Amino acid sequence: MKTSMKNVAISFFLFGLLAVASSCQKDAMNDENAQYASILAVSGDGTTSVIEANLKSAMIETSDLTESELASLLKMKEEEKLARDVYTVLAQKWGTQVFTNISKAENNHLNAIILLLSSYGSTETAISEAGVFTDAAVHTLYNDLVAKASVSVEEAYKAGALIEDMDIKDLNIALGTTTNENVILAFENLEKGSRNHLRAFNRQLTTLGIVYTPVFITQTDYDLIVTSAMEKGNQYRMNGQGNGQGKGWKGQGKKGTGTCTN
Repeated sequence: MKTSMKNVAISFFLFGLLAVASSCQKDAMNDENAQYASILAVSGDGTTSVIEANLKSAMIETSDLTESELASLLKMKEEEKLARDVYTVLAQKWGTQVFTNISKAENNHLNAIILLLSSYGSTETAISEAGVFTDAAVHTLYNDLVAKASVSVEEAYKAGALIEDMDIKDLNIALGTTTNENVILAFENLEKGSRNHLRAFNRQLTTLGIVYTPVFITQTDYDLIVTSAMEKGNQYRMNGQGNGQGKGWKGQGKKGTGTCTN
C-alpha cells in the first residue's frame, strides 16, 4: 500500500511538472509570436506623429487617474491644441512646409491625449474651435504668439521653438508626478516628439543665422537636444491590434510578460 501511494504521489508530481513545462512552452510561443511596434512615426525633417492605433494597443489596465494625473492630461490637451492652432495659422501665413507638417502632427498628439482621457471615462474630451482655449492664460499666449509670429518668418520659427520649449518642460514635470503607466507611455513619446520638433525649428533658425535662447528649459538641456540626432520611437508590445512588427524594447504591457521557472 505504501509503495502504491508513493507511486501515485510521484505520478501527480510528474504530471504537475509536465503541466508547468507545457504552460511555459505556451507562454514562450505566445511571446515569440507577439507583435512589437513603435508608437511614433518620425519623418526625415523631424515631424513626429503618434500612431494612435499603436498607442491604444500598447496601453494596459491600470488604476483610475488621480486628480493630479487628470489635471496633467488636461493641461497637455490645451498645450497640444495651442501648438496645432498656432502652427496652422503660421502655415497659412508663411506657406512653409515645416509648419504645415508639424501642425498635422500636433493634431495627432491632441488626439492621443483625447484617447487617454476617453479611456479613463473623462467627459472633458471636447475640443474648442481654433484659437479658443479653456485656460485663459493659454488663450492669451495664443494671441501673443500669433501676433509676434505674423511679423516675420524668423519670429514664426522662434514662436515654434518657444512652444516646444514649454511643452518639454511641462511634460517633464508631469512625468515626475505620475506612476500611471499609460500616462507615462504617452507623455514620454510626446516629449520625444517635442524634442524632435524643437530640433526642426532650430534647424530653420540656424539656416537664417538666428540663435534661439530657451525660456523654459535650461540652456544646457537645449544645447543637448539641438545638437543630437532626431529621435526614433521605441518598440512596445502590442496588446491589441497594432501595426508593424519587430523584436524591440518590451517596455510596456503586462499581458503575457511573466516568466516561468521550473
